[in-house]
Amino acid sequence: MQDLIKYTDNINKLLARFGVKFGIYKNNVFHEQLFPFDAIPRVITAKEFEEMERGLVQRVTALNMFLYDIYHEQKIIKDKIIPEEFVFSSKGYLPECAGVTPPGNVYSHISGIDLVQAQDKKWYILEDNLRIPSGASYPLIARKLCRIASPQTYASNAIVDNRNYGTMLGNVMKSVNTGGINVILTPGRYNAAFFEHAYLAEMTHSVLAMPSDLYVENSHVYYRAMDKPQRVGAIYRRISDEYLDPLTFLPESLIGVPNLMAAYRAGNVAIMNTPGNGVADDKGIYYFVPAMIKYYLGEDSITNNAPTYLMYYQKDRDYALANFEKLVFKDVSEAGGYGVFFGRDLDSKKKADFIDLMKAEPRRFIAQEIIDFIDLPIMDNGQEVLRKADLRAFVLSGSDTKVWPSGLTRFSRNPDSFVVNSSQGGGFKDTWVLSR
Repeated sequence: MQDLIKYTDNINKLLARFGVKFGIYKNNVFHEQLFPFDAIPRVITAKEFEEMERGLVQRVTALNMFLYDIYHEQKIIKDKIIPEEFVFSSKGYLPECAGVTPPGNVYSHISGIDLVQAQDKKWYILEDNLRIPSGASYPLIARKLCRIASPQTYASNAIVDNRNYGTMLGNVMKSVNTGGINVILTPGRYNAAFFEHAYLAEMTHSVLAMPSDLYVENSHVYYRAMDKPQRVGAIYRRISDEYLDPLTFLPESLIGVPNLMAAYRAGNVAIMNTPGNGVADDKGIYYFVPAMIKYYLGEDSITNNAPTYLMYYQKDRDYALANFEKLVFKDVSEAGGYGVFFGRDLDSKKKADFIDLMKAEPRRFIAQEIIDFIDLPIMDNGQEVLRKADLRAFVLSGSDTKVWPSGLTRFSRNPDSFVVNSSQGGGFKDTWVLSR
């Protein structure tokens, strides 16, 4: 372990050299910054991971069933498990996807589930990310560099090898491919996670394509190869729904592929993750996931939701107002740590303004109990200090559903902050799952 710590600076220099950065737009300006790596790993025991895996597979299975249902018969609404207006008012629900069945009935092929571990060692799920969850590439390349820096560390510890992510993702692409090559579709160099797009294309032996590299003819998608066009069978898209096809969604999109949705509706191409998934990772829909699991699978939820209150319900709103300083509030349509604030941090004016907004737009907000999740050690200026950290677990669904035995552990570099997102200045570390 000391070898890894000793080489932390060198590893970060190599990460920067390889372009392992995180880009964000702020005030309409693109800023690119290093995603700082800390060499002290998060360690998860084999028993702990086994329990986590069962819960995550159960959860993602139910979420995929929900997505199929909501775009087809909508039984969960008819049986009054989830309010109709709550689903259809979600920004993530796309009427254009109604009645469309993706290959293998799989909607969320790559699910990024964010968890935290409380002081009592229980794991709580904070968010389900089913649209374009990013981050798997960071622990992959960090582990690769750490193995070079200190091979003895990995020889002397019973750590599950995480280098199979490319194989797992490639197998998912193969399982849904409708005939043709596999493509990872990137909006381009100035996307926040462009490094990841390129790295995963290399790892899965897929073509990294810009939108202009693809075109649709006779409801089939083709890649403009140098010799002759190649048919595309599966697209792992890293472009948001609204920009994906200017003939279906935003006509002003310059990073979409015209008529892509026509090919998808015809069943001639698989799109991973499918358009319309946003209805299932809406922070408001999150409230209903345990009920979904019971409804679709007839099982109690293995994983724990953080105690959550919907401002949509009067009783929950009353509770939130009575316990305002004890709760964290989230805007259901925001991501990346934005739209999150703690009630205790608002002055009287901001509190009053927010309460007025919450009453005017109750569907827009949830409140959650503040989970005092554990701190993990990091190195800061040569000293070991403790910082809040979460875990993004990656669940891959194709012919079956599996959890990658690794994950992205993000930590806050601010000693007073619970927000760990990279877009908010956080760092990351490797996640060791022990084999015994």
